Amino acid sequence: MTDGAARPDTGEGPLDDWGPLTGLPGHPLMWVLIGSELLVFGAALIAVLSVRIADPIAFAAAQDQLDRVAGGLNTLVLIVSGYAAARAVVTAKAGAIRLTRLWLSASMALGLIFLSVKAIEYAAEIEAGWGLGSGGFITLYFLVTGFHALHVVMGIAILAIVARPASPSAVETGAAFWHMVDLVWLLVYPTIYLVR
Repeated sequence: MTDGAARPDTGEGPLDDWGPLTGLPGHPLMWVLIGSELLVFGAALIAVLSVRIADPIAFAAAQDQLDRVAGGLNTLVLIVSGYAAARAVVTAKAGAIRLTRLWLSASMALGLIFLSVKAIEYAAEIEAGWGLGSGGFITLYFLVTGFHALHVVMGIAILAIVARPASPSAVETGAAFWHMVDLVWLLVYPTIYLVR
């Protein structure tokens, strides 16, 4: 948008030309953040797969101790939360602010459920003697899933922030980040919990 036109849904001033990011939903800077976060998570998952290749027996033994049901439940929770975020975008575009805030609240509540399930899972693993200093797969497990949990916390905060104006642009920006969190978990869960 180099013609100086304001964004129609926010009344904001002119945006610089962001190239291919200009047409994406939400603010282009969020997409820069999402791209960088995907690179970090991609590198982390490559590290996990490298540990698997280097020592498949130890990897499988440690992986067998994970709670696949809790991981699967959290996958379902994030899929439903992503749906709620998508519904928030639709209702924001329709001008239904109250309904938009309800959908965003549902996404945030599901994010809190995800964190609760993960905390229960961590507590059991720590009680079993696992920790960041355990080395190999276990250290990477805590680093990758902990980093993801931090992104869930950030996503909840972002959704809470965009719920206030509940404008289409703000909600699209928040939902874009939330969908990145969902997508990353859809890669983390099979890579860490299931791939043999």
